[in-house]
Amino acid sequence: MAVACLLFPLLLLLCGAASPVEVQRPRGVPLSKRQFYEEDKPFTCLDGSLTVPFDRVNDDYCDCQDGSDEPGTAACPNGSFHCTNAGFRPTFIPSSHCCDTTDEYNSGAACQNTCRELGRKEIESLQKMAEIAKEGFLLKQQLIHEAKNGLEEKKTKLAEVQSNRKDLEEKVDALRTVKEKAEQPENEAKERHLKAWEDQKAVIRMEKDKARMSGVFLELDKDGDGFVTVDELLTHSELDSDGDGTFTEAEAQGLLGGVNKVDAASFESIWNNIKEKFHSESHTDTPATGEASQEEAKEPTSDNDAELYPDDDIPEDDDDEEDPDDEDLDDGDYKGSDTLQVHDKKEDEEEAMPPYDQETQSLIDAAQKSRDEFNEAEKALRELDDQIRNLEKEISFDFGASAEFAYLYSQCYELHTGEYIYKLCPFNRVSQKPKYGGSETNLGTWGKWAGPEDNVYSVMKYEHGTGCWQGPNRSTTVKLTCGKETVVTSTSEPSRYPQQPLL
Repeated sequence: MAVACLLFPLLLLLCGAASPVEVQRPRGVPLSKRQFYEEDKPFTCLDGSLTVPFDRVNDDYCDCQDGSDEPGTAACPNGSFHCTNAGFRPTFIPSSHCCDTTDEYNSGAACQNTCRELGRKEIESLQKMAEIAKEGFLLKQQLIHEAKNGLEEKKTKLAEVQSNRKDLEEKVDALRTVKEKAEQPENEAKERHLKAWEDQKAVIRMEKDKARMSGVFLELDKDGDGFVTVDELLTHSELDSDGDGTFTEAEAQGLLGGVNKVDAASFESIWNNIKEKFHSESHTDTPATGEASQEEAKEPTSDNDAELYPDDDIPEDDDDEEDPDDEDLDDGDYKGSDTLQVHDKKEDEEEAMPPYDQETQSLIDAAQKSRDEFNEAEKALRELDDQIRNLEKEISFDFGASAEFAYLYSQCYELHTGEYIYKLCPFNRVSQKPKYGGSETNLGTWGKWAGPEDNVYSVMKYEHGTGCWQGPNRSTTVKLTCGKETVVTSTSEPSRYPQQPLL
């Protein structure tokens, strides 16, 4: 394209500089049609419709339908006049307006021949075009040279990275083996620790259950005679076995194993029958009096606001913000809730797994170190694979017949209009963003070269952009023209959504 632009004006300059040679022919006839106008022969209209004597050529009367018998007059309405325009560019006009005044041969008007001046300006314009074309051609050759060097560098880099990948892959495999080898004793040690903790929790739960059982026995043995009787058991209606709302003596006796009373030793055998339903009258199943006292000493609770909120931080009561539902709660409800929270907190603390012993922690640390090394190497391998994919993509990408458009890759160009900012990232995507706030709209991602068959690299197509409301996805056509710098010059929207920036 640049070569054609360069040769065309030079050719015209050579033609303009040559001395004109006048060839005898009827007025208004171009040299290319001289052979059809021979003075010693009748003239046949160029469309073959009529033959007339030659003296009727340019007689100011239109004989031929195509106007070919009057090339030098204005007799035919569809006629055209060939201006020789010596010193300028020959041309056809509608039987008037030649710069050399040959179309005014018989008008008597004093017309000035402006062909020389027009020819001089034409030559100056063509010289400027030739200079621009030459600059563009040199720039294109430079871009092609840089693209060729860049391609070789990428191929060399790809081979180097692929070689490094092989070494890194072997390293990852070796570190994976080390990691798995270190994780085996780690897992075994952690399982032993977990099992010991579960066994310990089972013992603790058993001891708690026994302590609770002893506390419940003492609570049921209201007369302190060392026995729990049917009458004493009947004071806890929640133990109703058939759920009919009535706890009978027969049901109580059944819970006691068919007897009227049991001592502490026998109570252990029936404990499983009642422990799920039993509710302590003190709102909490305290394991034992002594143990409860110790726990209360460790976890003191207070209804005194001064202890919960020291100094001036005591919150003020606000009647307007008081929850009406709180009126339904009595002091017993609050105390029960506080006790439950303390109980849950202590259970969480007791359920927390103890720290690993030194030997297990050493195995964990060693395994973690091997995991970190493996993860770091695996991450490096993934990054290397990404680099290989990007290099392979660039190497195989169609950047033009001679890769002259490779320099556009990874670049972005903006065009600011009155309302929008358009952003074109060649071979990637096109977007549009409102100038005064708003989200960006995707106008399409790279699709293909879409120019005509004889100049396919003159048009870019970007497809599958953000969908239009009740319409197709947006798309953009980018038309490329030659110039000395790379800029987006304009944008248009022929239909509602497809965009056509000009680069």
